[in-house]
Amino acid sequence: MANSHSPKYDDYVDSAVPLSERRGPITMGLLWITMVTAFPSVLIGFQWYKEGITLPQVLSCVGCSCLILLFYSIPATQLGAKTGLGYATLCGSVFGKMGSRLIAGNLLWIFTACYGMVALLMSEALISLFHLSVPIWLLTPAMAILMSLNNLFGFKGVANFARFIAAPVMICWIGFTFFKAMTNCPEGILSQTPHVPFFTALTSISSFVVGYAVWGNELDYWRFSRPKAWDSTIPLAVALLIGQIIFPMTGWLVARISGVTEYGAATVLMNQFSFGGFALLAAIVLGASYFACNDSNLFGSLQAAEHLKKMSHQKWALILGVLGAACGTWLSTCGSVKAIEALTSLNCVILPTPTVILLGEWFLQSKIFKNDTLMSDSIQSPAALPFFKISACTALVVGLGVGLLTSGLIPAFEQFHFGVSSLQAWLAALIVYLPLRVREYKRDVNSRLYGAEIGRTKRLALDHLLETGLTPASADN
Repeated sequence: MANSHSPKYDDYVDSAVPLSERRGPITMGLLWITMVTAFPSVLIGFQWYKEGITLPQVLSCVGCSCLILLFYSIPATQLGAKTGLGYATLCGSVFGKMGSRLIAGNLLWIFTACYGMVALLMSEALISLFHLSVPIWLLTPAMAILMSLNNLFGFKGVANFARFIAAPVMICWIGFTFFKAMTNCPEGILSQTPHVPFFTALTSISSFVVGYAVWGNELDYWRFSRPKAWDSTIPLAVALLIGQIIFPMTGWLVARISGVTEYGAATVLMNQFSFGGFALLAAIVLGASYFACNDSNLFGSLQAAEHLKKMSHQKWALILGVLGAACGTWLSTCGSVKAIEALTSLNCVILPTPTVILLGEWFLQSKIFKNDTLMSDSIQSPAALPFFKISACTALVVGLGVGLLTSGLIPAFEQFHFGVSSLQAWLAALIVYLPLRVREYKRDVNSRLYGAEIGRTKRLALDHLLETGLTPASADN
């Protein structure tokens, strides 16, 4: 049933979004641009230049990463658009009641951490641009609280800010900066001799691109989209082109021109390069980017929080805004660079892997089991769900294990750091889940057939007794 706690800003936490509430591809595309496009996507270009990765390597590795993202994102968005159901709700039908709550809990803490990180990045930008003497640990929570206001108006507030303010501002800014950098770059940058092996560059670049641009809970946003494949495919491709190809290229080019590679200096340099040192204009552009990004972070957190405990949308928005503020304050003691690297590496494994398993279930139901209900039967009766569904939970544990093992996040397992950790996690989860689920399905079908056969045998025996004039009680005697 729909969320009765906030009827004015109902985001249909427990039910499918009706077609009358769906948005078109332009609105969804502009929203997604703000979700995969932000200033860190420019700053990472400076880091790649610092690591010695050439521009051809950047282009090829980013292109491979974007193809991986599209391979995952298009089915994920269509699952949300066709069912109208969210991430946590669909997880209940596949992972069980407690399994879905654990997954929602993971989404909650990761998105809250990302929210705090973005508030920290906004604070660092303001201090760099205006040379403020305000302590970072004080400015960060203030930014976090301010960034929560759009979510008081539900998905409509998030979508409208992205459509009318954030996306147009960022597209204009980075378009100008990109073409300015291209015209100032020396010739021959596309023919540089690489000093970093390709697969080393791919591991480094894919960790950021996939980790930053994948959300895991794409269903929560795209269930507000129309259920047409092109309505998500084109917006996704355009958003990745802008946010994960042009943005990092711009950072790399500016680093090549200037020789600057440190994050703090890069922020000031981009202000000089793009806006001629006009700090207020730079703050407006960065503010639009970071506020839109945190709109989406908080919206995702709200979907998980309202699934865990029913409370008004506005109360949850304020509570999570405060938690994000506290998290941002803590991250300010760790440094934004380390926070970005750790969170993107975790995000691309922990949140999308359950979605990949959901997609595996969707494929099995529609193509193998011939069930057109798209997992809605279990959602209509959540009380009948088991605590855990063994096949899905087993596949999830294996997928997460492979992803974390190959991500390089655990120093003791550095020798296993190779390849694209997210892709390896997703494939491992699917390889385990599909045969386990097929076996489980066959067992359930056989159990139902056996039960039906026993019932049929009992009915025939009873009919025979009645025909001979005996009752079951007299037959027992």
